[in-house]
Amino acid sequence: MKTATKDGAASGARPLPDRDTCLELLETMALIRRFEEEAGRQYQRAKAGGFLHLASGEEATIVGTTSVMRPEDYLIGTYRTHGHAIARGTDPKNVMAELFGREDGTSRGRGGSMHIFDRERRFMGGYGIVGGNLPLAAGLGLSCDYTDSDEVTVCMFGDGASNTGNFGETMNLAALWSLPVVFILENNLYGMGTAVERHSAVTDFSKKAEGLGVPGVRADGMDVLAMRETVTEHLRIAREDRKPTLVEAFTYRYRGHSAADPEVYRTKEEVEEWRRKDPIEAFADRLEAEGVLTNGEREAIRERVDTQVREAVEFADASPEPSLDSLYDNLYVVGDQVPGWYAVDERAPQPFRGEHERERLEGEAKKLAEAGAAYAGQAAQTGHREGEEAAARDEDAAFDERGEGEPDEDAPDPGAGGPESEDGAG
Repeated sequence: MKTATKDGAASGARPLPDRDTCLELLETMALIRRFEEEAGRQYQRAKAGGFLHLASGEEATIVGTTSVMRPEDYLIGTYRTHGHAIARGTDPKNVMAELFGREDGTSRGRGGSMHIFDRERRFMGGYGIVGGNLPLAAGLGLSCDYTDSDEVTVCMFGDGASNTGNFGETMNLAALWSLPVVFILENNLYGMGTAVERHSAVTDFSKKAEGLGVPGVRADGMDVLAMRETVTEHLRIAREDRKPTLVEAFTYRYRGHSAADPEVYRTKEEVEEWRRKDPIEAFADRLEAEGVLTNGEREAIRERVDTQVREAVEFADASPEPSLDSLYDNLYVVGDQVPGWYAVDERAPQPFRGEHERERLEGEAKKLAEAGAAYAGQAAQTGHREGEEAAARDEDAAFDERGEGEPDEDAPDPGAGGPESEDGAG
């Protein structure tokens, strides 16, 4: 099996698959790249909320892996997974709508960038917790054993996750129970902003799970064909031999850890060096050189993916925001399963259980909010008047303390009765 050197250079050119497959691989990678670029722009415009982690540069690792999976296989990732969902067939429109927090998103706008999910295509989600997807992948593999199916789970995660307790526990169980899982470690040389040699004592991640019974290999994550070749063999091992394995894919992200990352931990020269190995351009150049792709077709691909992404933005913009009365939908604990309250709704005069929202508010949440705003405005005016009166009283008190406020002998006694008071209280 051909492997990759650390600088991402493949140890030999692999034969091209058929023309249709080549063009599909190229267009899928180009679509993911264009989607990520637009997602970054929309985040800067405050259209996409929460956090945003981009995978620009890692397209060959993603597409090379997913392109050899069967539709019934499971894929699970972490929080850099826009491309993973798109590569599995999720419509970019729904992915963009999720970034926008809209109802037509993959999680109905509840998850955002880090929680893309598509059960129909067996993409079992991105997860915001580093390494949090590892034991879930083991659970998916175990379910395949229980159902006696030949489905395989592919679990993709970053190099930083290999330092978590979940990593060791999952590798141990996967090996102990012979689970059909292929672990793809996306080594982009940094765990957040920390270089691999500073966060891991073992920098050859392909060997990091061997002591727990999960053998590993290295692959060139910047070469889509290298990833296809390597992952194909490891899917076979999982499907036929029922054994877990690990693939360390050398790849690189051109953008920082997140959209808010100042990237002070690496140089511009390093990024530019990796850009010269761009997986999309390198593959397209080879296809042109070998007569599989014409320059006109290459430009047509660019235009098609650009149109798809622009339509995705328009779709997301037009998608409705989740209604206020759906705030407590799809929470984990519901009804009378537990004696306590899993959520408290305080949008009414008397707080009540979140699951009783609809029958208690009956669509009145907006009216209550408007009434509250009106009351706040009245209270502000009242507070202003009370503040003026209090200031006047303070001024009178200070005046009296200086001895300048002695009562006039001719003034009426405020304690005496008068025509306006029957009990002497003026």
